[in-house]
Amino acid sequence: MLIVITGASKGIGFELVKQLAADPKNLVIAVSRNTSSLTKLVKEKNTHSVLPLKADITSSLQRKKIYQVIRSLNLPLNVLINNAGEIVNKPFEKISEKEIRSVYTTNVFAPFSLIQTLLPLFDKKVRSHIVNISSMGGVQGSSKFAGLSAYSSSKSALGGLTECLAEELKEKNIFVNALAIGAVQTEMLARAFPGYQAPLKAVEMAEFIAGFALTGQKYFNGKIIPVSSSTP
Repeated sequence: MLIVITGASKGIGFELVKQLAADPKNLVIAVSRNTSSLTKLVKEKNTHSVLPLKADITSSLQRKKIYQVIRSLNLPLNVLINNAGEIVNKPFEKISEKEIRSVYTTNVFAPFSLIQTLLPLFDKKVRSHIVNISSMGGVQGSSKFAGLSAYSSSKSALGGLTECLAEELKEKNIFVNALAIGAVQTEMLARAFPGYQAPLKAVEMAEFIAGFALTGQKYFNGKIIPVSSSTP
């Protein structure tokens, strides 16, 4: 099975790479702007199940690079996990235009364009699965936190995109879902909320996402599924 994971060098993405690559039947294309941790993982595990790919998904040229690498493998793409994300924690009136554009570029525009770019490579014979990693902050009716207007609204947009693509791509045998995850202890969370301790570690959330990425398309399409132990 061919699996592409973005934002794969740390946090949940890195744990996903380790877990999905543990099955020798899988080949994981681990995409990140910095692949040093991924290269180290390959050497330490002496594994052929991980292919680190240095690329910035916000760049059209870099997205084409991802396409070319996958196409050269001559294998159909089975799973795409859009995990890369960016967060800004600032009062609404202090968020600059540059910051809001950067958050939306990483969290919405890049996944949109990456899916477009990779569309011809997906396996049409069996159900392929696109998993967009969203947030509870982007779910309508959930608790919201001050300072996250840019981040949470971008995740709402990603959820809307998920629903649209599920309908549009189902005839191509591509199923699309989003996981709206709660707080997980990652570097990104620590930067946004210094001192806060999340209830879950990255490895724990990765376990759930990995299983869902492999089997969720059997049961769901176009769903935004909350993955949180708290009640909104």
